[in-house]
Amino acid sequence: MEPTWDLIIIGGGPSGINCAIEAGRAGLSALILEKGVAVNSLFHFPVNMTFFSTSRFLEIGGIPFISHSDKPTRQEALEYYRRLIQHFNLTYHPYEEVLSMEHLAVSGHFQITSSRSNYRCRKVVIATGFYDRPVLLHVQGEHLPKVKHYYDDPHRYVRQKVVIVGAANSACDAALEIWQKGGEVTMVIRGGEISPRVKYWIRPNIENRIREGSIVALFHSEVAEIREGSVLVRSGEREIQELVNDWVLALTGYQPDFAFLRKLGVDFEDGLGCRPAFDEKTLETHLPGVYIAGVICGGAETSRLFIENTRDHALRIVTHILAEN
Repeated sequence: MEPTWDLIIIGGGPSGINCAIEAGRAGLSALILEKGVAVNSLFHFPVNMTFFSTSRFLEIGGIPFISHSDKPTRQEALEYYRRLIQHFNLTYHPYEEVLSMEHLAVSGHFQITSSRSNYRCRKVVIATGFYDRPVLLHVQGEHLPKVKHYYDDPHRYVRQKVVIVGAANSACDAALEIWQKGGEVTMVIRGGEISPRVKYWIRPNIENRIREGSIVALFHSEVAEIREGSVLVRSGEREIQELVNDWVLALTGYQPDFAFLRKLGVDFEDGLGCRPAFDEKTLETHLPGVYIAGVICGGAETSRLFIENTRDHALRIVTHILAEN
């Protein structure tokens, strides 16, 4: 018989790891189920990415995060969170996707069915984040191999014609890196300027490159169709123009897996289904014993919550669990 866990955590990113650490400190048994690699969300960040936050604000569990510079790299973050898993000896199952959750009326416990096994637990935390579900363009040709929703490394695009869709931090970062490596970059931007959320140290660089023509920016524009060797772009009321093209980076943002939350029975605040319904103080959903943690609490507002301003979620959840016992 499988043991009954005090807590099963769905999602093994920083928030999930933090919840397991706090549970362990409180004497609660915790199991993390992660559908991808360890710290899957950060693993999908660009290879050479540097965080916007300093390492101090990414620390969890009271363990210092030491990086070579003020703002750590993706690789340093992956190593830091991996070491936390090891240091606290967390029960962490990567490559194990949760398929369903059932409330057992007789015992009041939950049964979690994964791609590998069945588990029973007293409480559940959903900390699935959002980074592995890109916002799609929904245009013809988006399935082509030349289209990517994740920016990986600029070397792939040396001497290539690259269309970047979007104007937020990721899009501006990618445009600058690819241009610096010798790629020919055209940005397709729905609005009339780059996003106001672009970091202050990135904005002058990207605006200057656009102003001097090193990077072409098509404002008030959108992709109409993607073809094998070109992209059709509609700009305002003008006729569609065809751009000869090798790659498309659709860096239009990411969203939580709303369908998965509904499948588990989580309610939403409005009919649009854009934000899970939960208690702001305890983070418990309308399902007693089921909590959400981390950036998923922001729903579709993915720019509102980050690692640094959700680090208290774990303690709030564990404190509420202990108060109920």
